[in-house]
Amino acid sequence: MSEPIIRVENLGKCYRIHHESRERYTALRDVISRKVKGLFQTSSHIPSTSSDEDFWALKDVSFEVNQGDVVGIIGRNGAGKSTLLKILSRITEPTKGRITLNGRIASLLEVGTGFHPELTGRENIYLNGAILGMTKAEIKSKFDEIVAFAEVDRFLDTPVKRYSSGMYVRLAFAVAAHLEPEILVVDEVLAVGDAEFQKKCLGKMQEVSRGGRTVLFVSHNMSAVRSLCASAMLLDGGRLKTTGAVSAVTDLYLRKVSGDSACSISTEEVKRPGHLDPRAKITSFSINNGTPLLHGLQACFLMSFIAYESMADVAFTLSFSSPDGTRIMSVDSDIPGSRFSIQKGTRGEAMLKVDKIHLAPTSYALDIGIRSGDSCMVDYLPSVAYVSVLPSDATPPVIAMRSTGHGGVRYPCVTTIKETPNTD
Repeated sequence: MSEPIIRVENLGKCYRIHHESRERYTALRDVISRKVKGLFQTSSHIPSTSSDEDFWALKDVSFEVNQGDVVGIIGRNGAGKSTLLKILSRITEPTKGRITLNGRIASLLEVGTGFHPELTGRENIYLNGAILGMTKAEIKSKFDEIVAFAEVDRFLDTPVKRYSSGMYVRLAFAVAAHLEPEILVVDEVLAVGDAEFQKKCLGKMQEVSRGGRTVLFVSHNMSAVRSLCASAMLLDGGRLKTTGAVSAVTDLYLRKVSGDSACSISTEEVKRPGHLDPRAKITSFSINNGTPLLHGLQACFLMSFIAYESMADVAFTLSFSSPDGTRIMSVDSDIPGSRFSIQKGTRGEAMLKVDKIHLAPTSYALDIGIRSGDSCMVDYLPSVAYVSVLPSDATPPVIAMRSTGHGGVRYPCVTTIKETPNTD
């Protein structure tokens, strides 16, 4: 069995954090009073209120990566992802543990990493190649490819300090990906470029991995991670929580940060807005019968309800909103003309099925409601839950969440009602 190209054993990184207690506000009279008191005190020593704390950005992290593996590294902000990559790239020294690298490593940890701002784009290409241990002839053989990929030929002899952030990252990525390191480390670089550049980068990283080189890829874009990587590792609070198949690890992460997207909740006791017409109430709500919402696939929403009065022209509705409150998508039973009549005392379930959910894989606030007629909300629960849409095989590598204005996109659905007469 061949030796792993990366071996990490009990890796830890500790930072010393200094705390010093300070008063929020000191008036002039307080300063004068202290000075006067100090004249009559035998010692002017004031006890220190400062303290130090050890913060472990990484603790007891161990894993192995084989040659040709493409591994996603995911986790919340502050989980230790960037610290890990900086240690692997020999930018930061570990506090404890051991790392074994059996190959040259090229890192792209932030925009323009490794570039000298006073040197031109041309000079920085050769500088980065030399840092990787390549000869001038090797760099020259890749030079035209790098320039073409980065699309900076007009500014090649301009100091990179004058580059825009987009030009900076294009050239930095092109250098890192084309100079043929055995290990390519990329940290959230796709957050900078436009959609076309992101797609181009993903394609290049796939090409690099097919060539037998190893890629470590940090990103908050779970769709890109799933598209590029075969396996993933999840960091949480500086510790390695799990490693495994990329789909299983990303699903676990999304559930952890946004709650289970296969949510099932009781809503009878949930507080409603005060202006509602209380002729019916949603008593519970569930999604997909216990399976996650997947981008590009069918979705099923189930609302249990009770009617306190007989009603005609009843419609059931739900909507997904972004964290800033923008409504992205609505599902309404009356889009295809399905309105219902409900008798007083009826308990029942409304099931809304949507053929394909085209929401970007991320988390959303969920609103649900019952409407009578065109505008009267009988029951309404805003932000009743936060749910995740997870990536699927139908998810493109780069997908953006877009709103179409007020109300977002309205989806047609097939709605069925199952009534159970009240026996109370």
